[in-house]
Amino acid sequence: MTTKGQTLGEQAREQLIEAFLARAGWGDAARSILAGDASTRSYDRLEGPKGVAVLMNAPPGAESAACPPDADEASRRALGYNALARLAGPDARPFVAIAEFLTSHGFSAPRILAADYENGLLLLEDLGDAVYNRVIAAGEDELPLYETAIDALAALHRVAPPGALPLSQGGSVPLLAYDDVALGEEVRLLTDWYLPACTGKPTPAALETEFLALWREALRQLTNADEVLILRDYHADNLIWLPERDGIARVGMLDFQDGLCGHRAYDLVSLLEDARRDVAPLLAEQMLARYASLAMEHDPAFDLEAFHRGYALLGLQRNTKILGIFARLWKRDGKPQYPSYMPRVWRYVEKDLAHPAVAPVKQWYDKHIPSEWRGDFLARKAAEESA
Repeated sequence: MTTKGQTLGEQAREQLIEAFLARAGWGDAARSILAGDASTRSYDRLEGPKGVAVLMNAPPGAESAACPPDADEASRRALGYNALARLAGPDARPFVAIAEFLTSHGFSAPRILAADYENGLLLLEDLGDAVYNRVIAAGEDELPLYETAIDALAALHRVAPPGALPLSQGGSVPLLAYDDVALGEEVRLLTDWYLPACTGKPTPAALETEFLALWREALRQLTNADEVLILRDYHADNLIWLPERDGIARVGMLDFQDGLCGHRAYDLVSLLEDARRDVAPLLAEQMLARYASLAMEHDPAFDLEAFHRGYALLGLQRNTKILGIFARLWKRDGKPQYPSYMPRVWRYVEKDLAHPAVAPVKQWYDKHIPSEWRGDFLARKAAEESA
């Protein structure tokens, strides 16, 4: 319902939402704010005669364009960060395509109840509030939850990733690769945002060029044989515990619209090197061993050494990206709470830097990010500025 305090743009958006819900038969449902995330998407819970559902509101004009499947690096750079990093951006179709792919293979993702792609509106099955992070904090034993999340990943990785994901309403969405351009653009966030937040000045171009060259060389060690569908944000804030379901269906999966074809270790890193909660090193080791055992059971040729190398490489890549993102959320977007997560992320970075596969990259980090700029350095800085 439109209100007096809304801008004309907000009122127009609200009218689109009301019309969408009416067409879907949910016009009489009560709406309450469910969540927002670090993107421009927001979520409302609907409660009405038909039960409960979730409205995903992803305004099409709020983000830069997604990556066309045939775009070269120059074209992607001209389109902006979403195209460079191969994020879904304003396009709601990837979420639907991946959700339908997951549910068709026995995984628990929200069923799509209605969709308006042009206006960025989806009506989704409500999987409830039992977010991993929340139920563990309330006293639920974390071990079976993590074991089931690992089992679900292992099962997903046994499904060959298609070149395109079909949409039940017609058409398809190409499943793009998590390529060197995307991986490199993400680590660039460290030199674009984290280092300047430490030094108070832009990173010299030559230093950034050296950094990216070292990363390109390091990432060549990843093997194409390990490529699977990756969901890209598979962690405790995006997983729902559904104990009433069976087997791997007990893991409800959310926030996968940016999924790509990439290395099997990536989602394991998301889960076990979680930026927002501590995962005990012993638990992480047990879960990696569990995954490797399941992978070898399915494929006796599974290369354990290459898997651990990929895990270290992508652990460092992802956590480097997260340091940059959290610095950007603080400095650009005015969200001073994000640097408080950095000490945990730095613990992961230090662990991943110890792997021999990243030795040249480690030398760069040790030379250009001294110990006093690591750990809680920016958390303290942000706290001082907010005081």
